Amino acid sequence: MGYKNTQDCITDLEKHGHLIRIREEISSELEMAAIHLRVFEHQGPAILFENIKDCKFRAVSNLYGSVERSKFIFRDTIDIIKTLITLKNDPLEAIKHPLKYAHVGLTAFSALPKRSRFLNPVMQNQTSLSNLPQIKCWPNDGGAFITLPLVYSEDIDKPGVMNSNLGMYRIQMSGNEYIQDKEAGLHYQLHRGIGVHQTKSNAKNQPLKVSVFVGGPPSLTLGAVMPLPEGMSELTFAGALGKRRIRYTYDDGFCIASDADFVITGEVYPNENKPEGPFGDHLGYYSLKHNFPLMRIHKVYHRNNAIWPFTVVGRPPQEDTSFGALIHEITGDAIPNEIPGLKDVHAVDASGVHPLLLAIGSERYTPYSNERKPQEILTIANHILGKGQLSLAKYLFIIAGEDNPKLTTHDVADYFKHVLERVDWSRDLHFYTRTSIDTLDYSGDGLNSGSKVVIAAAGEKKRELGTELTVLNLPDGFRNPKIVMPGVLAFQADKYVDQSVTLKWISQFTQQHSNKDLLQNFPLIILCDDSDFVSKNLNNFLWATFTRSNPSHDIYGVDSFTENKHWGCKGSLIIDARIKPHHAPPLIKDPVVEKRVDALGAKGKSLYGII
Repeated sequence: MGYKNTQDCITDLEKHGHLIRIREEISSELEMAAIHLRVFEHQGPAILFENIKDCKFRAVSNLYGSVERSKFIFRDTIDIIKTLITLKNDPLEAIKHPLKYAHVGLTAFSALPKRSRFLNPVMQNQTSLSNLPQIKCWPNDGGAFITLPLVYSEDIDKPGVMNSNLGMYRIQMSGNEYIQDKEAGLHYQLHRGIGVHQTKSNAKNQPLKVSVFVGGPPSLTLGAVMPLPEGMSELTFAGALGKRRIRYTYDDGFCIASDADFVITGEVYPNENKPEGPFGDHLGYYSLKHNFPLMRIHKVYHRNNAIWPFTVVGRPPQEDTSFGALIHEITGDAIPNEIPGLKDVHAVDASGVHPLLLAIGSERYTPYSNERKPQEILTIANHILGKGQLSLAKYLFIIAGEDNPKLTTHDVADYFKHVLERVDWSRDLHFYTRTSIDTLDYSGDGLNSGSKVVIAAAGEKKRELGTELTVLNLPDGFRNPKIVMPGVLAFQADKYVDQSVTLKWISQFTQQHSNKDLLQNFPLIILCDDSDFVSKNLNNFLWATFTRSNPSHDIYGVDSFTENKHWGCKGSLIIDARIKPHHAPPLIKDPVVEKRVDALGAKGKSLYGII
């Protein structure tokens, strides 16, 4: 729909039964977030908070809490956007079928941002950061954060909206060493669009002007998280998606989104940083306190009856899961089309997205021998790990599509079954050590530092996967073996001490099971803190295994060897997925707050019949 602002969207959602109102007084300290999480877990509607304690503004969350609701919001334009992306991949289609694609021209016109000359709703009022909803989501968060910020910056060498960047980088409004109402923290890395702008401003020893939009047309929010080509303005995409040109103006040199609910302006000066965090993040753990750019606040604007959109970040699935699914549907084959031979790729949400990537490629090379093995898919894997956000992958599994043309990366259980039936651990492991990983992933040995592994499988089925637990002679420290899925065992192990103790256990286990067929049907073994938890469901296995392990440090094997700098094993692969001392703590809800949420589910209360 061509919504002009947040209120338009809320009115439409409520009219169609997609929104509820919370009229009780609710605290922004953990309680709003807890309500959001509970409603999301029950696949509930969007939530309008009408009475926030000590705050005059209303807030809304869970707007995009399901793929169906997200599609509903963009129901009039999503198919047109898919067409535009198709034409980008195959522009000859428009020439072959000009009448079929005539409507695309009108959408292209909507993509052009429009400068507001007169009425600018968001500049009707000014306030301060401390008057905004001070939403704290998790008990150990460092303060109040903006969780749906649309952070706008321009290229100092090429100013203007067409060369701008709009990204979603979290903002810390309070806490730590920030001076209240005068400073805020911006969490982003220098390789992101805003980071490029900051680097250019630093080189000229000039501050970077930054505007933070909160609220406004939903298309603006989706535009900020879309993986658009370098140099393409997110504002143009948002205009096309929203079927309405994005309105903007300038004040004191800062760009102002006219239809936003709030706009915070400020400057980032060269080499000014302060500690930001901790913050409950999308891996299901806290991202810890680190120095990030400091924003000196200039002004805070808001429209009449402004509404503050927010979300809660935590262990997947969460609201941002719907973003990912919607982006995948819109972009379709865009990424595979950019990597020759790649048929399908999936960043697995249940594992925190970046830790685990599943891919299907083509294996068309003809070997001189009769043995079919990974060759072309290794080239594709290297291409994947050099591509944008995909480069953050820590575990990359890739298979040859010719071995099972019906297989998809989105059927994770079948995909793992296919890999484990064919993988040769003596040949198919390819490590990248001492490299960069996601800044929010603390499984490595330093900030943004860890390792990667490519597991490439091609060829005929090699084994039947075990589905029944056999009698195992486990060394001291191993216990409670559980079957996670066909071919995968989980052993509960004592609390992690150091690698030398683990190596001793692995050595004992190897001596007991080397050259024996006891484990031949279980090619993968997981060491964990709680094997009942890991084996309970697929999501628990994916989350614990791939967020709590650093490939170069935490992968072991039965009958392992190193030959010409290649590491492999002849027996089962072992991944140590226990929590290590350097890991960030997991996110745990506050039981007192949870009881208050329970009370809202009673008859006569706002969440009755929903939770």
